[in-house]
Amino acid sequence: MKQIVEQALTLWELVDSEWSLVAARENCVYRVQAGQTAYALRLHRKGLRTDAELRSELQWMAVLGKNGVRVPTPVPAADRRYLHLVDGIQVDMLNWLPGSPLGATGTALTQRDRTGVFHTIGRETARLHDISDQWTRPHDFMRWSWDRRGLLGDTPLWGRFWENPTLGKTDRSLFLAFRDVADRDLQRVEKQLDYGLIHADLVRENIMVDGDKLWLIDFDDAGFGFRLFDIATILIKNLREPDFNQLHDALLAGYRSERTICTTQLDLFMALRAATYVGWVASRLNEDGSDIRNVRFIETARGLMTKYLERHT
Repeated sequence: MKQIVEQALTLWELVDSEWSLVAARENCVYRVQAGQTAYALRLHRKGLRTDAELRSELQWMAVLGKNGVRVPTPVPAADRRYLHLVDGIQVDMLNWLPGSPLGATGTALTQRDRTGVFHTIGRETARLHDISDQWTRPHDFMRWSWDRRGLLGDTPLWGRFWENPTLGKTDRSLFLAFRDVADRDLQRVEKQLDYGLIHADLVRENIMVDGDKLWLIDFDDAGFGFRLFDIATILIKNLREPDFNQLHDALLAGYRSERTICTTQLDLFMALRAATYVGWVASRLNEDGSDIRNVRFIETARGLMTKYLERHT
């Protein structure tokens, strides 16, 4: 990757900058230090997103930022384009954000004003949704859809969760039953639900906190979807917090301070969000740590699905 990074830096006229790898997940992210200014150089994994999808992501983030939502700011190259192709690798640049992640999955939160933080997260999520609805998207805007088909169809965006190879007979029956009931229930109400552009991955690692300010990062999975899916994503990673009910209430209060939302179907979206992780990890079982994540994902999904089916069948 060294050659690709160096070629990319010439496109942004940052050839004398220091750089280092800081993350290698779905994409490789490098911190680029140019004097007193830092940037995030992203090298996208081949085949993950099309050029059109990435350009759409960058355009959307730019609009959100201009309207006051704290998100990464796309940095244009010397030719004013946001996205470039270097040796077959899609490359773009964002500004480097201050602060540190809200937390890490599986580790207790350490913030002092926890309800205050969640109130702010709810407010900023609502503002993201609101500004996205007000924006007139370019005709070639393209992102995937976390709709009923993307969650419960034959080929869900994150995989056929009911076919995770580690599921036992009882769990497999549970997951299949949930899929049928969830599809039935979502079909009944989907036209009444708030739907539009969503972040879709507001986990702790993607919420940067710096004092009383926070930023929403990592729009890799963003697209069209039900707004309750964003709410469920935030909440599901905090189910084991001792003050979960207070965090839940603070999040919704913050959201409703900017935008209305009906949460009647929130328990459905909590279970749906849990299901997506079981599908996601199924194709990554050979990666380090995936066995632990897989057990945790199945356990969480089992509990939420069971509770949902008890109430809705």
